[in-house]
Amino acid sequence: MIVVVDERELVTEGYNSLFGREGIATASFGPGEFGEWVETVAEDDLKAVSAFLLGQCETGDLPARRIRGRSNAPVIALAEQNSLEDTLRLFESGVDDVVRKPVHVREIMARITAISRRAQAMEPNYTEVGAMRIFADGRDPEIDGKPLPLPRRERRILEYLAGNASRRVTKTQIFNAIYGIFDEDVEENVVESHISKLRKKLRTKLGFDPIDSKRYLGYRLVV
Repeated sequence: MIVVVDERELVTEGYNSLFGREGIATASFGPGEFGEWVETVAEDDLKAVSAFLLGQCETGDLPARRIRGRSNAPVIALAEQNSLEDTLRLFESGVDDVVRKPVHVREIMARITAISRRAQAMEPNYTEVGAMRIFADGRDPEIDGKPLPLPRRERRILEYLAGNASRRVTKTQIFNAIYGIFDEDVEENVVESHISKLRKKLRTKLGFDPIDSKRYLGYRLVV
């Protein structure tokens, strides 16, 4: 999920729509409400955020400073004009990148991936679980070296499970990561439907069900 911060509601709604077309969940805030949210949101909800996108914020305390106290997710600032002074000020506040508008959401997504890749240094951008190689950059997973095409929701669930391979994750955590914390138009139970379809495809290719589930505890990948 990407969090968009801008004092103009029309701008945040626009980005919500554009990212939604790419299958990326978003949550949007004005600068004031964002400050309160980022300081009080539960740790598990914050882990669902893959990046922060900062637009126009006419406040003395830039959002990036508050983000850095709680999250290491990439922070990208959107600049309205080409100003060296503003660019330097944004970098000093803690952002990872400054992008001049207009910019396509796919370029923003590519920059987020690049920043995350640099942060991981030499770590591979995939997770291997048994015969599965699960990528973190939007590519379809591979089983025994062969791609397994998946719908984007199922693919993102598999990516999230792989990214949390050392622990169980709940249905709520998966929903927040895939659909966004504030999506009231989709029922949380849709996660069970996606996981059921994903399980059938993985079972067909692997010969067993690699998604272990326990009531009240959640889901995790097993070898």
